[in-house]
Amino acid sequence: MSIADALAEAGAKAAGKRPYFLDHEVEAVLAITMAAVQELAVARQRIDTLERLLEGKGVLSRSEIETFTPDPSVAIERALSTQEYIARVLRIVQQRNEANLTSGDIASEAVGSELGARS
Repeated sequence: MSIADALAEAGAKAAGKRPYFLDHEVEAVLAITMAAVQELAVARQRIDTLERLLEGKGVLSRSEIETFTPDPSVAIERALSTQEYIARVLRIVQQRNEANLTSGDIASEAVGSELGARS
């Protein structure tokens, strides 16, 4: 997968316009923050699991993990992973920019209102 493909996939948009419940700017900051929080929580749990397993089996100590220095190929792989992560965290900004370039999308709340009016 190319870098461009990975970044495009990380920022993929669901069909229709995004519903907003708060001020658009506040909701954008909240979405970015919560995406980062979610990513960090999962990463911390996985890191903790790996460190406990490695230390428990006598494979590595936590101090060895702390002092690890990646080789250049690992550094490149990590840089790509970081770019994909940033794209996911900032997805709402990308989607808002894309929405400004397109018109005709129907917002999900508009569909709900129309269906509710028919009932």
